[in-house]
Amino acid sequence: DPFYGGVRLDPLIGPFFNEKLGDDWDAHLAKMCDFWSSVTLMSGRYRGKPQQVHMPLLLDMQHFERWLSLFEVTVAELCTGPARFLFIDRARRIAESLQISLNIGPKTLNLPQRAAS
Repeated sequence: DPFYGGVRLDPLIGPFFNEKLGDDWDAHLAKMCDFWSSVTLMSGRYRGKPQQVHMPLLLDMQHFERWLSLFEVTVAELCTGPARFLFIDRARRIAESLQISLNIGPKTLNLPQRAAS
């Protein structure tokens, strides 16, 4: 919830989310809970197709970089230890996979590397 609260207000990526979701943020947050449960806990709760959802949005590298930057700040505020590194690692992998499948930019995002634990 804190992450998407920041996303909604962000001048770069907020308009994409606000235009796409309108007043349907509750459903999106529930879907994202299912997504992250599947990604981190292997719960199998998420059944969506992220590439298809993101395809019509005309995203570019700066959008992915901003999303990751906001995500990593939120994770650093809310998580510690292994959970912090798990969420950040998975988010980076997901962003890289999406940007490759959407055919935008190089294989890797322009982000600072995290320190080894």
